[in-house]
Amino acid sequence: MLTIPLQAQGQEGGWITFLPLILLFIVFYFFFIRPQTKKQKQEKNFQDTINKGTRVVTTSGIHGKIAEVTDDGVIIETMAGKIKFEKSAISRELSIAKYPENAPAK
Repeated sequence: MLTIPLQAQGQEGGWITFLPLILLFIVFYFFFIRPQTKKQKQEKNFQDTINKGTRVVTTSGIHGKIAEVTDDGVIIETMAGKIKFEKSAISRELSIAKYPENAPAK
């Protein structure tokens, strides 16, 4: 029978084994977590500063113009009529390039 003696690993290489895991976490943070939190902050800021007359798109894809802003939501005027939505359901503002009438007065 053949016996193979095992050597104990020294303490000098202990932290180096965790280096790939640490680098992986840093990559995930900068490429996934940080951009997502930045996008959430921008969307929250947009929802808090919604004004009457702004053309918006809801998260469900409904396009319309804000007719009224209330404490608990907004009323959006669409081609089918007026619909009440929560502010959190507003996804984005329609671009000024596509709708030049949304451009601020010069």
